[in-house]
This record gives sequence, structure tokens and C-alpha cells, in this order.
Amino acid sequence: MKLYFSPGTCSLSPHIALREAGLEFDLERVHLGTKKTRSGADFTLINPKGYVPALEIESGEVLTEGPAIVQYIADRRPESGLAPPAGTLARYRLQEWLNFIGTELHKQFAPLFKPRAPDEQKSAARATLGQRFGYVAQRLDGATYLLGEQFTVADGYLFTVLTWTRFAGVDLGGWPVL
Repeated sequence: MKLYFSPGTCSLSPHIALREAGLEFDLERVHLGTKKTRSGADFTLINPKGYVPALEIESGEVLTEGPAIVQYIADRRPESGLAPPAGTLARYRLQEWLNFIGTELHKQFAPLFKPRAPDEQKSAARATLGQRFGYVAQRLDGATYLLGEQFTVADGYLFTVLTWTRFAGVDLGGWPVL
């Protein structure tokens, strides 16, 4: 397997999952500005969407979108406990968290990383993030991880998003559990 990544992006989440699963993989850095890989390949020929993460699997096919990639990784090594078994309510809870993190947290950071975004848009994003982080903190109160006592791929994704707060000027002081 080969993970296409760029530092500081959501590609950290599948990188964490691959390490936690103990799977063998290669890393290929992508320059998002030029859409070139470190080896000089045109990344848009690998992932026409032009963004990371992308995971090339053994068959040569390429998976994109972080939540799909991390579930694939977890399913490759079920004994890792990175995802509950397919078809269980716990698995649907995992998918619920992956979707929440992707849509309610991850996407809210977009204006905070754009220097030309209007200040009103940035303020609105920070306010929304505050509400969403409050929800996550409430759910984590008394629990070690999002699904209880077992680290899952959702925790790796949440960690990834939380690392962006210092770069985006989002203060987590109100939620010590985070």
C-alpha cells in the first residue's frame, strides 16, 4: 500500500490508522500547490480530485476520502480493534463519528486556513467550532475514547483535526478533556 500525504493535512488520520494497524505501507508526499508527488508524478492522475489523502492498495486501485480509507485500513486488520465489526450498532456509531468529524469539524476549518476569507466568516467558523467542540467534550466526559474504552479510527481523525486548532487560532481551553 502507498499513502499519498501532505504534512498538516487530514492525511495524518490514515497515517495514524496504518501505524496502529501495523500494516506495511509506503509514503509519497504530495505538494498540494503543484499537484506533484515527491517522485515527480502528476498527482491528479492518481487522484483527479487533487487533494490528499489517497491510498493505493495492492490491486493498484486508489481509495480517496479519509473516512473510507481509515475504515478500509481497520477492516484489513480487524484484530486491531480500530473499528467495530461491520453490521453492528457500534460500527454505525463509528461511522456517525467519522461523518460528524468530517462535516461538522473538519470543514469548519476551511475559512480559518484561507488568509483572504472575510473576518465575519472566520468568526462564524470559530463560533460553530466552539459549539461542536462542546458537544465532543460532553460525549468524552468520563470516557477515554469516542466509542468508550477502545481507540478507533475516529479518535485518530479527531486528533488530526484537533492539531489544527493551534494554527487556526482556536482556543481549546474551555474543553480540557480535548
